[in-house]
Amino acid sequence: MDILPHEKQIVEYEKTVRQFKEQNAQNSLFSSEELQKLEKKLDKLKKKIYGSLSAWERVQICRHPNRPRALDYIENLCEEFIELHGDRNFRDDQAVVGGLGKIDGRKFLLIGQEKGKDTESRLKRNFGMLHPEGFRKALRLAKLGEKFHIPIVFLLDTPGAYPGLTAEERGQGWAIAQNLKELARLETPIVILVIGEGCSGGALGMGIGDTIAMLEHSYYSVISPEGCASILWKDVSKSSLASEKLKMHPEDLLKFSLIDTVLPEPLGGAHYDPEALYSNVKKFLLEQWEVLKVYPPEVLLERRYQKFRKMGSFTTDETALKSCDTQS
Repeated sequence: MDILPHEKQIVEYEKTVRQFKEQNAQNSLFSSEELQKLEKKLDKLKKKIYGSLSAWERVQICRHPNRPRALDYIENLCEEFIELHGDRNFRDDQAVVGGLGKIDGRKFLLIGQEKGKDTESRLKRNFGMLHPEGFRKALRLAKLGEKFHIPIVFLLDTPGAYPGLTAEERGQGWAIAQNLKELARLETPIVILVIGEGCSGGALGMGIGDTIAMLEHSYYSVISPEGCASILWKDVSKSSLASEKLKMHPEDLLKFSLIDTVLPEPLGGAHYDPEALYSNVKKFLLEQWEVLKVYPPEVLLERRYQKFRKMGSFTTDETALKSCDTQS
């Protein structure tokens, strides 16, 4: 498993404890109580390190190569799944996977942004960066869900929409804007879950829904930390500072009413215990379906509209306002 910088101390301690246990099996040098004390110290060390992670360290967890991807969730949440392909216009964008599935016997339409797990699959999936046909594919499938009154689940995980010339030529901005409009008035429940990187319009183009949730170590931002650092400070090495200033992690977005809930991850990140995470996500999706299914379409659309109208928070400087009034 790939070791992140903040985990080096934990890995070294784990190695030491393992060596002591192996030596003790051959020659009893330590009592069981002493070994238990070492394990307790290891648990405390993990809680201390993972409980005081910086914003940048959490970004690294979010990008961990072993972190579950959209296809992992689909395969582990659904007892049945039929993948659907293409945008009926240009081609099938492999950065988007979607189809009809059953979760605990209930029908869902799941649409996810897929990054891939190894070199071959990452190239195939374009590292999760969508072309315009990817957004059109997602919208086509979402409208299919609306037609058959099936709840929709979007799994967001992208470093951003593909910024290349070919994407711009085929209407990248228009495709994202079209999705924003159409998803806002889709007459079926929509649940959004940010499972990794939720970056820029690439995520927002599939991020309009009735409930927006994030995993503990995911992030949702107008730009990546590296992009922000290169624009503001002309220095990518300041990505750590940018990740703090962007306020892009779940607890920050929850304060600004940009998301509705945060799903906890196993200690150290989702990749340490994916099965426990899949169980929590399944429970969350089924709960949301029970909440949202009672609303008639007109009420659902009004709630969605008001949700996005009320997002964010601001303060008013009364002194500055009075000064402006006097000058005018």
